[in-house]
Amino acid sequence: MRVLFFSVLSMFLLSGTAFSQVLTPRPSPMCKVEQMVGLTTVSLEFSRPSVKGRELFVDIEAFGQIWRTGANASSKITFSDDVMVEGNKVPAGTYALYSVPGKEEWTIMLYKDLALGGSVSKYDESQELVRFTVENEMADDEVETFFIMVDNITLNSAEVSLQWGNYRVPFTVETMTDDQVMASIDATMAGPSAGDYYAAASYYYESGKDMNKALEWVRMANSENARYWTLRMEAKILHSLGQTAEAKIVMAKSSEMAKEAGSDGYAKQNDVMMSEW
Repeated sequence: MRVLFFSVLSMFLLSGTAFSQVLTPRPSPMCKVEQMVGLTTVSLEFSRPSVKGRELFVDIEAFGQIWRTGANASSKITFSDDVMVEGNKVPAGTYALYSVPGKEEWTIMLYKDLALGGSVSKYDESQELVRFTVENEMADDEVETFFIMVDNITLNSAEVSLQWGNYRVPFTVETMTDDQVMASIDATMAGPSAGDYYAAASYYYESGKDMNKALEWVRMANSENARYWTLRMEAKILHSLGQTAEAKIVMAKSSEMAKEAGSDGYAKQNDVMMSEW
């Protein structure tokens, strides 16, 4: 038994050694940036290589060549809503961020295929959503570790800039803040929708609260957009208030609309409920 025990223990220790893994920090660590611009969230995900005394785009990367705009996989940029990027329409979504560095100008590309990653040799221009050129701004202060900044934020715009060494490459993102705010104002000032009134009435009915208030709300819902289920709720509230005759009239309307919509089962449930009344 002792021999068997030590044999099993040895196998366990050996297997543990075989499957162990040494953890070390990445030379180009991953970074995530999230920034609200107006009502839109701009998110970035990228790896951060460092200069380490080398000459950029000579010792590391090259001018005129497609770059994954970071290290490891391609950098990603996500917009929660539709935006304009350097005057180009960009639908909400996530895009790979590629670039072609230049001494005076950089070309920036938003790429639809997120699976390409750092394999720029297989880059396919047909997968580009937009491509634009921006000026490179040489900064006095050197940024040792590559970073993508979201800065100069206003109510409806921001500047996204690639920063590495003395290179600073900005491009503008414009959001639809005014359209979003105006739509919100219009909806709010117009008052609750039929759905809001129905939801409030249903909650009051199910919770046993003020049935008169519930009746007021469900009738407002039905005056705007009567549906067979909202009419049934009105009938149920009327019955709870002791107004059974009127409740049956409203329930009959509910059944009629349900049948017209092809919901015969709903109409049968109405009949069962009225028979119980």
